[in-house]
Amino acid sequence: MRKSYAEYPATDERPASRHDDLMIVYADAEGRLRADYFDSEGHVIRYAIHAGGDSAEFVSDAVAGAPRFRLTYTKSGPEQLSLKFEIAPPGKPDSLKTYIDATLRRQKR
Repeated sequence: MRKSYAEYPATDERPASRHDDLMIVYADAEGRLRADYFDSEGHVIRYAIHAGGDSAEFVSDAVAGAPRFRLTYTKSGPEQLSLKFEIAPPGKPDSLKTYIDATLRRQKR
């Protein structure tokens, strides 16, 4: 399970906001890795996972009339990951364009 959030400061165009999300990773009945993503904006994304080496790629199911998503995590240090989130428009599932490119760090408790 992965739980995360992002806080966005206020700007002249919008008030401050917070985005929360939850992802549950599991093996399906055939033993394939899958993930279900839920966020505070009402999005639900179902992913197939392809993992190996220092990276894992989450690719959303192709659904007619809906965008397609790819989320890639790559280990980039002992306590950090690189994250890349791509979106393809409806009807063009292979036309993925980068939406977020970020570095994630483990939070100390």
